Amino acid sequence: MNKHIIKSLSAVALGLSLNLVSVPAFAENFLLGEHTPLSGKLARVGTGSHRGILSAVKVLNEKYNGQHSFEVKTIDDESSPAKAVSAVEKLVSQGVIAFTGGYSSGIIGPASEAAHKANRVYITFGGVAGPLSKRGHEGFFRINNTAGYGKAIIGLISDMGLKKVSILYSNKEATVKTAEFVEKGLTEGGVTIIKHEFDGHTKDFKSIINKVKLQDKSEAILMVGYETDYIGILRAAKLLKPKVKAMIGIWSLATGKMATEFPTLMENVYGTSMLPFPVAFTTSEQKVFHTAYTAEFDNEPSYLEQFGYVQTLLLGEAIIAAHSKGEVNLKTISEELRKTDQMTLAGRVRFDENGDNPEFVQRVGQHRTGKIEIVWPLSAKTSDKAFPGTPWN
Repeated sequence: MNKHIIKSLSAVALGLSLNLVSVPAFAENFLLGEHTPLSGKLARVGTGSHRGILSAVKVLNEKYNGQHSFEVKTIDDESSPAKAVSAVEKLVSQGVIAFTGGYSSGIIGPASEAAHKANRVYITFGGVAGPLSKRGHEGFFRINNTAGYGKAIIGLISDMGLKKVSILYSNKEATVKTAEFVEKGLTEGGVTIIKHEFDGHTKDFKSIINKVKLQDKSEAILMVGYETDYIGILRAAKLLKPKVKAMIGIWSLATGKMATEFPTLMENVYGTSMLPFPVAFTTSEQKVFHTAYTAEFDNEPSYLEQFGYVQTLLLGEAIIAAHSKGEVNLKTISEELRKTDQMTLAGRVRFDENGDNPEFVQRVGQHRTGKIEIVWPLSAKTSDKAFPGTPWN
């Protein structure tokens, strides 16, 4: 054979081999499942989480463009445990390989149980009740927990120097456990605690606020509940005006949506939040998230969007890593997630043997004239506390 022909054939073969290296032979479209409250009393929370998840999918698709792709199928669970379980079962039948999302421990518990039975990984930030990670589920992961929220509130109240606090808490599992965690920490620090439990369906909080005003005579009210609970408590407090120095909440309170929809009701109120509002993004990772988010949505993201983004990004990277080793299933995805140890938009994330993130500690924000300033801890604050301060003075 002519030497020139041999050289030409060799060059073609080399070119083909290079092309085979640059284009994966086993490109996949990875289908993720999400159940979340897009309607009903927790719709604001569910919508925020959902938008964060979609932003992560967008970033993953841009990063792995031409190699792999991700898609998320979403079902509105309307904050119903039965509908959440049904959503998981339906999404499994449609071929999803893992779940991201969910909100409220009472919803996440049965939904993640259904995912476990179907041998699917389930990652969330929306359920902080301790027992969720003690069920022996290999594929259950969460990037936050009760301790991380509780430590932030204990730190804030300790910095305020308060000696007597009334805790108003819903009788749901996660809220009861969080109230107990905070009570223990504050009591050990010498703070007197008076607790008032209320049913999750309570709408009129005037009688409880009256007890705080006339009997407890506490220096602050700590609210451990959900959005509608906070709104009801704050409306009753603004009407009756107990002589407290601060109104403090846990999750789902220091968000942009609460700031814009209830500006006067939220003024000076504290709540856990990783980000100020409006957000100032400075690092390259933050800018990637913000660019992806604002390309799809016209409002500023809160910590809800941030958490949904982080958990989905970690899940996506674990799926890619599992696929590169030849198999994508509950075992391989879980193994890759357990290797996680990195700084994220939600702080350091590292999963222990139960799928919990022992590094998680929240920050605390305060509503101020339509904005949210980070006021705790000192290392992250964007402003000093407006203290004493309530929505009515």
